[in-house]
Amino acid sequence: MLVDYEKLQNGSDIRGIAIGGAGKKVNLVPQVAKFIAYGFVRMLENKINAKAENLKIAVGIDSRLSGPDLKAAVIEELTDLGCSVYDCSMATTPAMFMTTVLENYKCDGSIMITASHLPYYYNGLKFFTKEGGCEKEDIQNILSIASKEESYNSANLGEVSKVDLIDEYSKILAGMIRRGADAKVNYDKPLAGFKIVVDAGNGAGGFFAYKVLKTLGADITGSQFTDPDGTFPNHIPNPENKEAMESIRNAVLENRADLGIIFDTDVDRAAIVDSHGMEINKNALIALISSIVLEEHPNSIIVTDSITSTGLGEFINKSGGIHHRFKRGYRNVINEAVRLNNEGKESDLAIETSGHAALKENYFLDDGAYLIAKILIKMAKLNAEGKRIESLIKDLKMPCESTDFRIEIRKENFREYGSRIIGDLESYANRTGFSIVPNNYEGIRVACNKANGDGWFLLRLSLHEPVLALNIESDTKGGTQIIIDKLLPFLEKYDQLEISSIK
Repeated sequence: MLVDYEKLQNGSDIRGIAIGGAGKKVNLVPQVAKFIAYGFVRMLENKINAKAENLKIAVGIDSRLSGPDLKAAVIEELTDLGCSVYDCSMATTPAMFMTTVLENYKCDGSIMITASHLPYYYNGLKFFTKEGGCEKEDIQNILSIASKEESYNSANLGEVSKVDLIDEYSKILAGMIRRGADAKVNYDKPLAGFKIVVDAGNGAGGFFAYKVLKTLGADITGSQFTDPDGTFPNHIPNPENKEAMESIRNAVLENRADLGIIFDTDVDRAAIVDSHGMEINKNALIALISSIVLEEHPNSIIVTDSITSTGLGEFINKSGGIHHRFKRGYRNVINEAVRLNNEGKESDLAIETSGHAALKENYFLDDGAYLIAKILIKMAKLNAEGKRIESLIKDLKMPCESTDFRIEIRKENFREYGSRIIGDLESYANRTGFSIVPNNYEGIRVACNKANGDGWFLLRLSLHEPVLALNIESDTKGGTQIIIDKLLPFLEKYDQLEISSIK
């Protein structure tokens, strides 16, 4: 089949259509996955100056229906090249990275076959070395090699070892929580007395309920959708999704749980719900983990994406931290935190409103399970003081209203057109009632006074699509509509914008 390999790139990931029947052209079949695996091995050989026969590579999948066939193809290619392979079966994306640093693995690279929260017919590949996830440039290199559709068979076929990575990773997480909670009464079961429900969305995260929480003494009655099912029949496994958050919220309230936990498909993102049904995701989740991190690392820089609320910045600063609002894209916030540390500026947390949270203490790996483990440790400690986890964010000021729009650009050279609009907006925003917020790393963010909506808006180009993303927040009821009304005359001047959803 003819495949445009370049179109499989999605930033620092590879994603494609792996199952037909959804009105989409299939472009990620097992044979294509083999060529991509070949490209990864070639890149690894050059990066670490080693021959394929000396490489150790781990391979894992999430619950997607196409996962087993793609995994089999990838492993076949790796062993044909002479690589030693760990078959990790069902795993999480963060656990796959850990195979490159754990003493009993020490893999040269790892491959996770996943497409995060996308519909069932998608799949993809994520790649790791001990330095972390592959960058955009690495993916370009891998796909460039893959596009030549070359391969060869080594004289010595590599061996495959089946391993239970998730069992090992669960023990690591459980041990971390025991040490962190340091319970005086019941050290081995620091979560005894807590009822905690998990919603895995039929992805790979169900293990956390049974192999971590239950092991630590928690009552997990009411946990839902923990069985892997690649059709995702109950809701999109996405902590940003309204229906998904409503689902875990209902489970918490119906079971009178102390906490609800929700993961995305491959467990690199998470969110929680408190005992009253309050959703702690997006800005609230950033505030919560920031509070925990800043208690351990005062004056640390907290790197976030660009669409965080004004109240969050105020909360971080009042909590003794420095809020550094950067760009969208989890690799962007992680790389920025790494850069700051390399310059001698302490940054212990990089987190996106999507739920990707990476801590310096954990290789700057965006790991939903590790994030939740940090929260559980604090929850156990607060409980000993008669406090609840939500008390940490009682001073967080949340916006009264928020909304967002995706404005399609109907022009082939959409980047040039979109950039011109953002440049024009800078001039338009120099008017009474508006003020451009300093330190914009993407797009333009404008603060609006009380008469002009009492909030802010951010207009930026999408990372990958011909879309202008517009985020709006207001501290006043009806304020977002006022901001929209102020913006519409500006946007209506551009005939290549699809703005019907805003009107």
